[in-house]
Amino acid sequence: MIKQNYQLQYQKVKVETASPGELTLILYEELYRRLNLSKHQFVNNDLDQCRENLHRSRAIILELMVTLNMEYDLSNQLYRLYDYYLRRVNDFIVGREIEVIDEVIEFSKGMVSTWKQALQIVKSETAQ
Repeated sequence: MIKQNYQLQYQKVKVETASPGELTLILYEELYRRLNLSKHQFVNNDLDQCRENLHRSRAIILELMVTLNMEYDLSNQLYRLYDYYLRRVNDFIVGREIEVIDEVIEFSKGMVSTWKQALQIVKSETAQ
């Protein structure tokens, strides 16, 4: 119980002190984690927990969508991408085909990697 409290406190401080880019990375990491959990729970027939993690995944994607600054072309492209993957999560909820959730997991994994690289580039440019 105490360990869990420390973890929650750490997460709270991490989010409160993060830059906008770091917050986006946190969202991508949590999306990846939740999707993997939901797949594992689905395979193990723990459908209640699977459903909970899928709904949290949907909430993360929606958060990514609403925080976009639509003044940029890239934001419009990301919005369409998020919308597609949101529909794919919904497709998995309805159709329960493992390949569908695998597609979204791969997307989120790629976004974690890409965002980490982008933050490293920004960090190295700022340091110069």
